Amino acid sequence: MQTIDIKTTQNVTIEYELASLRERVLAFFIDAIIVMAIYLLIILLFMLAFGSSNTNDTMMIIMGFFPIIGFIGYQLLSEVIADGQSWGKKSLGIKVVRLDGKEPSLTDYLLRAVFHLIDSLFSIGVMAALLISSSTKNQRLGDITANTTVIKIKGGQRFRLEDILKINTMQDYVPEYPAVKQLSEDDMLLVKNVISRYRTFGNVAHAQAIDELTRKMCNLLDIPEVKKDKIGFLKTLIKDYIVLTR
Repeated sequence: MQTIDIKTTQNVTIEYELASLRERVLAFFIDAIIVMAIYLLIILLFMLAFGSSNTNDTMMIIMGFFPIIGFIGYQLLSEVIADGQSWGKKSLGIKVVRLDGKEPSLTDYLLRAVFHLIDSLFSIGVMAALLISSSTKNQRLGDITANTTVIKIKGGQRFRLEDILKINTMQDYVPEYPAVKQLSEDDMLLVKNVISRYRTFGNVAHAQAIDELTRKMCNLLDIPEVKKDKIGFLKTLIKDYIVLTR
């Protein structure tokens, strides 16, 4: 499982699970099938309206290029309208995000769509597959130029941005452990990662890591009694830290 840490515009670092090459390939084929279905429907309607005898060379050339132009247009429009999700991506539970935590812009989506010509179409997908499988952030050329990547949004996020943003002000949430403010962001990222790995694997080694981390945090924060609900305690520390350092 490959993950990536993205710092949001609220200065909150969130860990996301990267979409795998297999998931991105499947999403691509679903999108390609949708575009071809639209293409065949347009041809059928044209033939019914004008008849096959009225199809000239110019129209044949236009129809020949339609799948390429149509796929680029489909990718651009679907990702813009559906917030980084084409129909293929939506069905696989993945979406496009920027690496700097900002919302992808129209230019970002346009770059991703246009670079499909090199990544996916002219290279028959070889270029995209090689780059995604070899890069640390699972990026193809379109991702690199737009500063984006593709993440999972189904079951891969233990701490969602929407959950964090529910803690709006100090009036909404009163921190239980104010001393947590003395810790660093790297410390809290470690806490979050340990919880995520425990929930993913749940074996004895990760349970021991939770126990040890809980004892360590209690010592650092001068908490006299080790909490029984260790996961709840560690999650509370994360929430307290976010409120106190925003």
